[in-house]
Amino acid sequence: MRAIILAAGKGRRLRPITDETHKCLLEFGGRTLIQRYLDDFEQLGIHKVTLVLGHKMDMVRDHVGTQRGSVQIDYLENPLHHRGSILSMAIASQHFDDDVVIMDADVLYHPELLRCLVQSNNTNCQLMDHSYTETGEECKVAALQGRVVANNRVIEVPYDEIGEGLGFLRLNQNSAQRYRELLYDFMKDDNFDCEYEDPLEMLMKEHIVGFEPTGGLPWCEIDFVEDIEHARNNVLPSIEARLKDASISPS
Repeated sequence: MRAIILAAGKGRRLRPITDETHKCLLEFGGRTLIQRYLDDFEQLGIHKVTLVLGHKMDMVRDHVGTQRGSVQIDYLENPLHHRGSILSMAIASQHFDDDVVIMDADVLYHPELLRCLVQSNNTNCQLMDHSYTETGEECKVAALQGRVVANNRVIEVPYDEIGEGLGFLRLNQNSAQRYRELLYDFMKDDNFDCEYEDPLEMLMKEHIVGFEPTGGLPWCEIDFVEDIEHARNNVLPSIEARLKDASISPS
C-alpha cells in the first residue's frame, strides 16, 4: 500500500500563519502534523509515501527529507496549487501503483482512526464521524445501505447514514486506476477550479466504497486559527489520554 498526502494548498484561511509556514508543519505535542502521519505509516507497515506539494514546497521538503524511519518519501509538485484540489489529486494519481490511502495534510487525529481505515474489510473505504455539527464548512460522507453514495458539502442524493468526512480515502489499485481516468476526463476542458470529490462521486457510482465510523475517537481538521487552539487544548489531550489508557489496559 502507498500513502498519498495532499499538501499543496496555501491554507489561506490560516493566514497570516501560512504566509510564513505550511500548515502541515504546525506542531502538536512536539511533532508536526506531517511527522505524526509518517510515524503512523511506519507503525502500520506503509513504507511508500508520496507528498504532493506546492505552497512552501522547499520548506516542507527540508523538514521531511526523503526518509523517516523505514518510510521512503517521494515528492510531486503541483505548480498550479492556487487552483482546485482536483489538480493535486490528478498529479498524485501518477503514483497510484498499488492500493492507496489518500489523506489531506491538515488533520490531527487519533492513530486508531488511520488503522481502522487501512485495516478495514472495505478495500475502498472512507471514515465517517456521525457526531458532527452542521456549519456548512464540513465535507460530509453519506451512505445508503452501507455504500457511500456522496462525499461533498451539499448532499443531493438519498441516504440513510451521514457524517463528516476526515479527508481520508482508501482505494484498491483497480479503483484507484479508474479514479485516475475520471480525474483526467473531468479536467479535459481545463476544469481545474473544482475539488477532487466531484470525480470521486462519479467513481462511487461504478465502484463500491464502504465506510468505517470514527466511534468517537478524537480528531480535528486545521482550517482556521481557532482550530489550532482547539487542537492543542482539547483534541491533543484527548488523544494522549486515550493512548495512555490503551497502553495500561490489561490485554
